[in-house]
Amino acid sequence: MNIERTRLKEDTDRLKHWKKWGPYLTERQWGTVREDYSPDGAAWENVTHENARSKAYRWGEEGIGGFSDSKQKLCMAWAFWNGKDPMIKERLFGLTGNQGNHGEDVKELYYYLDATPTHSYMKMLYKYPQHEFPYQELVDENAKRGKNDPEYELIDTGIFEDDAYFDIFMEYAKEDYEDIVAKATIHNRGKEDAEIWVMPTIWFRKTWFTGHEPFLPKLSKSNNHKILASNPKLGNYHFHFDGDPELLFCDNETNREKLYNIGNQKEFLKDAINDYVVDGETGHLNPDHFGTKAAAVYKVTIPAGGCHTVSFRMAHKNAAVDTKDGDSIIEKRLQETDEFYHDLQGHVTDKELRSIQRQAYAGMMWGKQFYYYNVERWLEGDPGRYMPPQERKKGRNHNWRHLQNYDIISMPDKWEYPWYAAWDLAFHCIPLARLDAEFAKEQLLLLLSEWYMHPNGQVPAYEWNFNDVNPPIHAYAVHRVYQMDKKMNGGKGDQEFLERAMHKLMLNFTWWVNQKDSDGQNIFEGGFLGLDNVSLFDRSHVDKFGGRLEQADATSWMAMFSLNLLRISLDLCEFNKVYQYTATKFLEHFLYIAGAMNNISGDNISLWDDEDNFFYDVLHIDDTAPKRMKVRSIVGIIPLFAVEPIKEEMYENLTEFKKRLDFFLKEKPKLASLVSNWIEPGKDKRHLFSLLRGHRMKSLLKKLLDPDEFLSDYGIRSVSKYHKDHPYSMKLNGEKHTVEYTPGESNTRMFGGNSNWRGPIWFPINWLIMEALKKFNYYYGGDFPIEYPTGSGRYATLDIIAKELSLRNIEIFMRNKEGKRPVFGDNEKMQNDPHFKDYLLFYEYFHGDNGKGLGASHQTGWTGLVAEMIHKYYPREEKVIDEAITLFRS
Repeated sequence: MNIERTRLKEDTDRLKHWKKWGPYLTERQWGTVREDYSPDGAAWENVTHENARSKAYRWGEEGIGGFSDSKQKLCMAWAFWNGKDPMIKERLFGLTGNQGNHGEDVKELYYYLDATPTHSYMKMLYKYPQHEFPYQELVDENAKRGKNDPEYELIDTGIFEDDAYFDIFMEYAKEDYEDIVAKATIHNRGKEDAEIWVMPTIWFRKTWFTGHEPFLPKLSKSNNHKILASNPKLGNYHFHFDGDPELLFCDNETNREKLYNIGNQKEFLKDAINDYVVDGETGHLNPDHFGTKAAAVYKVTIPAGGCHTVSFRMAHKNAAVDTKDGDSIIEKRLQETDEFYHDLQGHVTDKELRSIQRQAYAGMMWGKQFYYYNVERWLEGDPGRYMPPQERKKGRNHNWRHLQNYDIISMPDKWEYPWYAAWDLAFHCIPLARLDAEFAKEQLLLLLSEWYMHPNGQVPAYEWNFNDVNPPIHAYAVHRVYQMDKKMNGGKGDQEFLERAMHKLMLNFTWWVNQKDSDGQNIFEGGFLGLDNVSLFDRSHVDKFGGRLEQADATSWMAMFSLNLLRISLDLCEFNKVYQYTATKFLEHFLYIAGAMNNISGDNISLWDDEDNFFYDVLHIDDTAPKRMKVRSIVGIIPLFAVEPIKEEMYENLTEFKKRLDFFLKEKPKLASLVSNWIEPGKDKRHLFSLLRGHRMKSLLKKLLDPDEFLSDYGIRSVSKYHKDHPYSMKLNGEKHTVEYTPGESNTRMFGGNSNWRGPIWFPINWLIMEALKKFNYYYGGDFPIEYPTGSGRYATLDIIAKELSLRNIEIFMRNKEGKRPVFGDNEKMQNDPHFKDYLLFYEYFHGDNGKGLGASHQTGWTGLVAEMIHKYYPREEKVIDEAITLFRS
């Protein structure tokens, strides 16, 4: 066991709280729902980037490269000023959803480079221009651009072209769990000497006005190089600063006069350090050197091509610590981090793949954030404070009053989505389990806890609207993490985790059955299901057309959900055979869903189209015949995911389960015949539950693996390329609705965001396709050749196709024969510059034809699945992929 694994065990066993301090600050608290107290719910406009430096937040804090304790009482982060900007750089800038032509987007360049799961070592890079930051240009240019134009990014302004910028590497290393060294190494990449102000900043989150904590924490100057942080609950911490900085103090209090034109309640205000550095104003700084916010200010000139370091150290006790020890502590922790990844990446021999995987893991670790949201308090307001507008009591999230979030949560993105999202988190937990299985299990249980899950059984979707519906993949993630953890623990499964999750998952399943099957016929609706604009129209509001939609994806997700719970039940029978009765329940659900998909409401209407050999949604509008919406999209691929191979030995001693299974096979042969070859066992007496028998599966895979349909050089597209020349249109209420193949940014304003499911490549869907193919292969034992690619005349086994598809995804980040990374598109700076080309951005989704990264640029959340693809699918032998693929003629 390496040293980092030892730390993880110490933290799990509560011997040392190694995870007490971590990168738990978001990069943007402004513009979030929690800080929005407007009557109309316009969160993006309520607290803006412009006024964020002057407003004390209620629910959380933000910073660049920030660290805090796990309750976010005490925060530290880095701030900078190039001498030209209108404000110091202490938070990241970006456009709101209403400002961006493709939705909200961060307009900065930064990278997560390294991390351990206990945060014993962390490293990130921020690129800070030496010219004035083009805030207004970014706003104005994006406002001019339409949906058919690309986003205008910071690098597009040309501000990095003359290399007049700073590369700022921020590192943290823990000598002990509450003894932390922080260091910024600033490189001047320009051709001239350049001045920069570097300001490590410390502050307390404002908790003293809520009525829960009447005491006031305090930061005070203890000598010229030290700040004492005192908090009766948290304890005392000493911050030791290297060199001879100027120590400045103010309070984490809102500048009411500046923001609202009303009198200030406090004298020393949040923006005082900014105003002093930028304008020389001292009026709001505390001359007595104490407060609730402080900074150590270093003003340095760095020669062209040179670098400068600034460091400090935080210790819980007033021990005799020396900031000169910082470099040796960082070196030691980096060496231990290398050892941790050496063990983790043992079979990945390719140096470039190891770098991709390690940066993906780093993003996962940096994406852990403190999240605080008490919906009832948010709706009602704090005691003694002004009351929120009454409109909010009937607005966003008003029916989630039970929800109380006060945890460290894995976020999709620290800027664009500084909040949790249910189905994103489920995917996060798969690569997270490889790093820290206990944390992954805790995350999955968190969303199922009674203070998250609605009393009716619904899992909260995301902060913007907890009522929205995401695909029910939580059970899949629970079982996947259980399997991974069991394997890593030598075959010993975590019964308590699986059992706790199972009880809550059954409540969630019941919610789906009660809420999203309007006719009780086992055909499900569900709305947009997180797939945003994949359909002709907003599937959450079909009622405006006077109809309802029978969804191929919602119904297939529920079939998958049934099989996940069936498999979890059988796994739990290892510990308690009573779970064979729940296995029976979900077997029945699965079979009835399979039957319903082929005969909706007994009317001989099927979601499967025999002419196109594909699954489609079926639209019902009053007084008209039901109509299949023939959009070839991932909606029709999702039935592939409802698959579960099961060995006979798993249930051979479960008499009640076998009895019920035999009853169905005998009494309902039509249902049994729909779900693949259960009667005829496959390899090693394996049986298979699936929505797809051989013909339908081959037909579906024929389209999936066709380069003129779904198969791209970089993975599986979300809409078939067929629709490039054959758009699908339908008239509803006299209005024409059309879906066409759109490989890049969205050209529709449906949902108003930058998410586009009409052609690009999305990692979560690609991942589930690979997982399904591996399960089918497990049953067939390699005896199920499929033409790959379609039309090539070459055939491959399903496991080899899964591996090859994963390599298409991985190659988005790898250098091709021309030395270019597809993720960077045609950006020459990112492709060739030695200070850019090896730092990766993990985008939300990718261009369907060329693999360029699109959407949110730091969504390491589910795109972090690339780390698990490398771990699971990368050839363990040192062979090129062509040698690993077994191709044979039919």
